[in-house]
Amino acid sequence: MIRALYSGRSGMNGQQLQLDTISNNLANVNTAGFKKSRTQFEDLYYQELRAMGTETVDGGRVPSGIQVGLGVQPTSVQKIFTQGSLTETGNELDWAIEGRGFFRIIRNGEEYYTRSGAFTRDQDGYIVTQNGDRLQPEFAIPEEAVSISIDSSGRLSAKDATQTEVASTQITLYDFINPGGLRAEGANLFKETEASGNAREANPGTDGLGLIMQRYVEVSNVDVTEELVNLIITQRAFESNSKTVQTADQLLEIANNLVR
Repeated sequence: MIRALYSGRSGMNGQQLQLDTISNNLANVNTAGFKKSRTQFEDLYYQELRAMGTETVDGGRVPSGIQVGLGVQPTSVQKIFTQGSLTETGNELDWAIEGRGFFRIIRNGEEYYTRSGAFTRDQDGYIVTQNGDRLQPEFAIPEEAVSISIDSSGRLSAKDATQTEVASTQITLYDFINPGGLRAEGANLFKETEASGNAREANPGTDGLGLIMQRYVEVSNVDVTEELVNLIITQRAFESNSKTVQTADQLLEIANNLVR
């Protein structure tokens, strides 16, 4: 019964983390470039009451033995980098990545990566995120430019009123062997870690990287229906584990009353 109490507690803790993950997914259903998370679990250590293969009195072997599990523990909250839907905005500084890859930006002298391509320009004409972080490679739109365009391969150009090109650059994308190993920093940003591997730079459409779509943004890849179903499952699982704790408590109460 004591084992049941601790197993039930671990189950409730695990479902609480699952609820936290689902809640964060649903909260960011309208966040551009957001990637949903998934909680992974594993069973805990087993207490062995009778070893498998133990020799019996008549020389046989116990076929299965007795092992009692001690609950569950979370192992990771993994980011799922599936493609989100593309929504047309008409804004020439809205860029979506169709396929693999990240944009690189600089914040406080450090490199970060993002899937959110909802850019704007700062007071100096540089292309920046909504928080003012400059896109890499840096590109300042000249004052005389009246339009900018970027093709699917990443060539960015600015033109004046006569449609003469006044500035241009090549926008590159970055990819990782294990994107799930990136550390989420908030503000739609990810940080490279040892688990993700080093960033690999290439032009859009090459080396397995996706294409850039101008005047589009990539919306969150959260499936609301799926998350609501998971929410129901999580609620029932939490209730079941709490019932386990209640039942074990009732049995302990009965055992205690026997000595009276």
